[in-house]
Amino acid sequence: MGGFFGVASKNDCVFDLFFGTDYHSHLGTRRAGMAVYGKEGFDRAIHNIENAPFRTKFEKDVNTMKGNLGIGCISDYEPQPLIVRSHHGTFAITTVGKINNVDEIVGDIFANGNTHFLEMSGGDINATELVAAIINQKDNIIDGIKYAQEIIDGSMTMLVLTQKGIFAARDRLGRTPVILGKKDDGYCATFESFAYLNLGYEDYRELGPGEIVVMTPEEVRTVGVAGKDMKICTFLWIYYGYPSSSYEGVSVEQMRYNCGAMLAKRDNVEVDTVAGVPDSGTAHAVGYANESGIPFTRPFIKYTPTWPRSFMPTIQSKRNLIAKMKLIPVHDLIKDKKLLLIDDSIVRGTQLRETTEFLYNSGAKEVHIRPACPPLVYGCKFVNFSRSSSEMDLITRRVIKDLEGEDANVESVLNEYTNPESDRYEKMIEEIRKQLNFTSLRYHRLDDMIESVGIDKCKLCTYCWDGRE
Repeated sequence: MGGFFGVASKNDCVFDLFFGTDYHSHLGTRRAGMAVYGKEGFDRAIHNIENAPFRTKFEKDVNTMKGNLGIGCISDYEPQPLIVRSHHGTFAITTVGKINNVDEIVGDIFANGNTHFLEMSGGDINATELVAAIINQKDNIIDGIKYAQEIIDGSMTMLVLTQKGIFAARDRLGRTPVILGKKDDGYCATFESFAYLNLGYEDYRELGPGEIVVMTPEEVRTVGVAGKDMKICTFLWIYYGYPSSSYEGVSVEQMRYNCGAMLAKRDNVEVDTVAGVPDSGTAHAVGYANESGIPFTRPFIKYTPTWPRSFMPTIQSKRNLIAKMKLIPVHDLIKDKKLLLIDDSIVRGTQLRETTEFLYNSGAKEVHIRPACPPLVYGCKFVNFSRSSSEMDLITRRVIKDLEGEDANVESVLNEYTNPESDRYEKMIEEIRKQLNFTSLRYHRLDDMIESVGIDKCKLCTYCWDGRE
């Protein structure tokens, strides 16, 4: 994933840019950057944040950078923002999204005379550099952004910093958000709506799907109208979004309370307490406890002073180790208890299995698991929820393969495994329960989860659960 923040101000923007970008640290773990434009031209800083928080790495830069226009990002993958010189002049660009047809686009650009792309470690092309190259295929930046929205298979939201203002463009189907804030001396554009509140901005508006605006210190002007169709990522509410954020007018924290309440309404398990896996499962658990009347407790605490981010580093074996190390047990709340535990989701299952073993070893009698979303059956194609190389990394797919047999045409029956009323679904859930050593397992239903959001299903992307684009 990743996050961004942009500022167009009548005064120096670096303070707002620094803290606004820092407020996106939960969305990325590897690279971060800021680019500004002012009287002295363009300036940029990019740092590796794998072993230190954003603020630590950029404290020196914030004291030397100056400008009234700026963009910043937290990235889980590629270094950005990039500064590009082209026939449009010099501009800086940062992006959030996923490009599935990279080779096809690169081939077309080579055919049109582009000479090269820089390879990152591992041989991948920097997606932000590729988007800049797409923009440069057209006569002006606006047409270039529209062209990128048109030809990219996946999704791509971007901020483009020029000498005259900042272009903010939401991806064609609005899978990720762009939210604008306003104060007396300017405007900001952000992924997370809460990021500007403590900086003195007020809510201005959200961009519609595919909408393009140009933001200056004086105004926000639409230069590309919004489309009618939207497919915003539902996982933003389930997991990615910070609790104090809202998307499309729906509070992340409130949605999670709704989610937990809907889980409780369909449940009849007898347990002593309800708990959430810190931090993204906590609000779901509060909603469950409020609805069911079962006490909410925190039988383990995440040690946040040195492990503030929840999904670092990127190497899976290290992630598993740190996930275990940063949870500190409260034995008095575990020993001899029947626990119901809510996590945002089950992806590979490794971390939750180790958490369950950890609870048993700490004296728990029973551990009942209630994921806050349905089983993940399809790898995300749109917002890099998981950079897994294969859908077989998903525990559901491995179980389905075992149940159907090595030579079975699994694709033909996947719809049954996503239907909570089917026998195949029940068999899959039971096998997952046994493999992960849960006392019981019940997933959230898709219809209940959608009701928890409160937005029409046609406007929500649910691909990773039902395979429907």
